[in-house]
Amino acid sequence: MPIYAYRCAECGHCGEHLQKMSDALLTSCPVCKAEKYIKQLSVVALQIKGVSASAPRSGGRCSPACGAGCGHS
Repeated sequence: MPIYAYRCAECGHCGEHLQKMSDALLTSCPVCKAEKYIKQLSVVALQIKGVSASAPRSGGRCSPACGAGCGHS
């Protein structure tokens, strides 16, 4: 189930909500109750079972092509 980011145009509250893609958009801010809660564009993050994106598979070292700035040497 995707996590959607919302921001209230009235009070500035930001929140993330786990919703089905078929669920209706949220419109009411949980803090100030204004009907100005707007879904934001956000970056997609995927998690695949059994694979860790933070653990390189090359013996604990990143390849020179990594370029991700992960701090491994």
